[in-house]
Amino acid sequence: MTVRTVLVCEAQVPFVHGGAEIHVRELLRELVARGYDAELVSVPFKWYPKDEILPHAAAWRLLDLSESNGQRVDLVIASKFPTYFVRHPRKVAWLIHQYRAAGTAYSDFGHNERDVALRDTLIRLDTQTLGECRHVFANAANTAGRVRKYNGIAAEALYHPPRLAKRLAPGPFGDYVLSVGRIESVKRVDLLVRAMAVVDKPIRLVVAGDGTQRANVERLAQDTGVADRVDFLGSVGDDRLLSLYGGALAVVYPPFDEDFGYVTLEAFLARKPVVTATDSGGPNEFVVDGVNGLVRPPEPRALADAVNGLAADRRRAASMGDAGYDRARTITWDGVIEKLVS
Repeated sequence: MTVRTVLVCEAQVPFVHGGAEIHVRELLRELVARGYDAELVSVPFKWYPKDEILPHAAAWRLLDLSESNGQRVDLVIASKFPTYFVRHPRKVAWLIHQYRAAGTAYSDFGHNERDVALRDTLIRLDTQTLGECRHVFANAANTAGRVRKYNGIAAEALYHPPRLAKRLAPGPFGDYVLSVGRIESVKRVDLLVRAMAVVDKPIRLVVAGDGTQRANVERLAQDTGVADRVDFLGSVGDDRLLSLYGGALAVVYPPFDEDFGYVTLEAFLARKPVVTATDSGGPNEFVVDGVNGLVRPPEPRALADAVNGLAADRRRAASMGDAGYDRARTITWDGVIEKLVS
């Protein structure tokens, strides 16, 4: 069957524009650029209180997207929970993530009877609806591993370039390390702030991003005496971000159990080494310790030692950045689209 018409499904959280939102819009753009008649289908999603999760999933289950306005839809591409609940005879999932709060260290699910029953229901429904898919892809091996663990379904890791891929360029190795992304507990920017207490001067930390934990992390910088060496920029525009990548000594990115993380590939495309943690998940699918970055335990001293080592040997930092670039440039949208529509 030749695929011509494609619907890309998005669970939309109003006023949120993060990696998942970028992911589906980039996919839509790349499909259209290759001549497919593609549209985005968005349905609002609310995950709180927990009683809202299943009704919002049921809203997707009610949708039959096999045709629209008398036109047959050849393919539906689902993304994150609960878009893959949708009904279509030719459904493919490219998982950004399932409902992570039900099965991670940062879960708000308890061991009470109600939460256990809800978690079991979510796993059962995921297994059923993902099992309906012609193929299940994941945005990273870490995501695929969860599907295999909780649902017994094999998923293939399918990597894609970051949004800024074509614009990222190398620059001088400056006197700062860069943190990019939301300031949330799971991103562990606080680890970087604590590390700065033992990072050699004059190296600074530049934080590009905002989030619910920003005030707490700024307070931590004050309490640990490093506020004068940590710059909290908040959310920055693309041009500023490109400049920050280009001038960094390295990018430090130690989230907990990340699914994919655009930051790693963005750093590599700017020819910068990445310092990450042993339990960071997705970044470790790309970062090879001592080759294109450094992988350390999620401890302030260990991260600080990694930064100090790069600052002391900038030739080594540059060599790692080049190796990262060689890895990142092999990831293309052509390969992604071919897999999804074949």
